[in-house]
Amino acid sequence: MSESFEQLFEETGMKQISRGEVVEGTVISVKEDEIVLNIGYKADGIISRSEYTNTPNVDLTTCVNVGDKLEAKVLKVNDGEGQVVLSYKSLKAEKGNKRIEDAFNNKEVLKAKVIDVKPGGLSVAVEETRVFIPASLVSDVYEKDLNKFKDQEIEFVITEFEPKRRRIIGNRKTLLVAEKEVKQKALLESLKEGDIVEGTIKNVTNFGAFIDLGGLDGLLHISEMSWGRVENPQKIFKAGAKVKVLVKEINGTKIALSLKFDDTNPWLSAAEKYAKGNVVKGKVARMTDFGAFVELEAGIDALLHVSQISKTRVEKPSDVLSIGQEIEAKVVDFNEDGHKISLSIKALDNDAENTEDSVEE
Repeated sequence: MSESFEQLFEETGMKQISRGEVVEGTVISVKEDEIVLNIGYKADGIISRSEYTNTPNVDLTTCVNVGDKLEAKVLKVNDGEGQVVLSYKSLKAEKGNKRIEDAFNNKEVLKAKVIDVKPGGLSVAVEETRVFIPASLVSDVYEKDLNKFKDQEIEFVITEFEPKRRRIIGNRKTLLVAEKEVKQKALLESLKEGDIVEGTIKNVTNFGAFIDLGGLDGLLHISEMSWGRVENPQKIFKAGAKVKVLVKEINGTKIALSLKFDDTNPWLSAAEKYAKGNVVKGKVARMTDFGAFVELEAGIDALLHVSQISKTRVEKPSDVLSIGQEIEAKVVDFNEDGHKISLSIKALDNDAENTEDSVEE
């Protein structure tokens, strides 16, 4: 017989294949861990689970269907049982490498699912090619728990591409920084002092709260949280809450915020409520050697001088008064421009005595 095996295959329509060749076939059978392809050869092609994907324990019946067309690379022409061993993932990896190389050269933004989370960073897959994103390049802020990114699709750029060393590094941080810069610029161009804007409380400290205004944080200092005194901001504000604030001052990228809105200024109605001669009530807020400051309402304190506490001599206000004590006193001086009010308990006592004397007469 003069015809070679190659000629016989050609005459019967059977093609020849070799290791490393890319073949296309039709899925004729699918199991959880194996795909069988008709590749037009004397034997069928087999793709095992491990040669289909790097994802562990995946059910292949959820990935392909009978009749689907697939391309794969030949690993072995004969596995010892007459079957052709194929790899789908190695072909995808090659395509992935090419895709990543093009993205690296063109500085293109890629999007892929996080398939693995490690203490040092995230692994994503681009056409079965793994890209590692170090923890320091995952975000523009410190991320305590990277597990929140598991199975999430994220965008990144390739900053290192060395496939021979299996070193392909992605960077998500640079995108977030660039995006933030764009938002900051737009915000600063539109924002002006005196504006009332809504923001999200980002962080609360003992000296104030940082408010995210949409690309840039503003500081709401403890002194600007209320017309009155605030002892502990963390008891009033919680991270994540929405708040409307007044833009008090803009200095470069530093924004000072306030909750002291002009229309809520307690001094707007103080002239009538605390006119000279009025009798008022308040709480002792703090004391010095020369007198006690009495809070009449949030944002309005009045001075009760030590000489006006009693008709009898008082050495120190703390000898007869205590913080938080409620008192009643008479307004003996009101200075609207200077926002100063003076009180006197002694004058109130004198008034009471004069009234008694008048009654007795």
